[in-house]
Amino acid sequence: MHHGDVTSTNDVSAPASTRSPGRPLSPELSEQLVSVAVDILADEGWGRLNSDRVAARARAGKAGIYRRWPTMAALARHAVTGFALVRLPEDTGSLRGDLVALLTPWTRPLDREERAAASLVGAARHDADLRAGLETAVVEPLAAVLRELADRSTARGQAVPDHRLSLLSTLVQALWWERYTAFAVPLSEREVEELVDEVLLPVVDPSAAVGLSV
Repeated sequence: MHHGDVTSTNDVSAPASTRSPGRPLSPELSEQLVSVAVDILADEGWGRLNSDRVAARARAGKAGIYRRWPTMAALARHAVTGFALVRLPEDTGSLRGDLVALLTPWTRPLDREERAAASLVGAARHDADLRAGLETAVVEPLAAVLRELADRSTARGQAVPDHRLSLLSTLVQALWWERYTAFAVPLSEREVEELVDEVLLPVVDPSAAVGLSV
């Protein structure tokens, strides 16, 4: 999935706007339903998420689900928008160090929330709610983090032009989806460093690739 695949256009309204009048919804049950949905997504995938299975596991009625979310896609969107999948690394003193720190989680297996988000990547191509959820959970925060890393670099005296930052963002996002869907085993620390040195930094500064040539 590339950057153009995960964009939000004419998204379905949030559940609150479609909620039917009646007695107040229990936040405890809402949290339980979301937790059950995340477990199903993480352990079994998007194709196994349906109201019958969520209701059975949560020991709740299906009506309670649909009072909150009109579709399973709306439920999945609500769930992933609560994830913190992209974290701003502490300032390491260099753009290289910051990028390595950003990708350090790639040396570990996908966690529960990452597996849940990963299960939506393919289906998001065809569903506006799922696209919007991944936009909020990954695309927007990743762009913001990379902008912050570029601003740090500029403040240190190594400016990152906007067009280079755009290329970097596109590449890192593509690699993010690749990790979710194709990396069967975590990368080693050395592999992360090589990815930064040989792929990402040359995008920011083409002259950095000169020293890598044989």
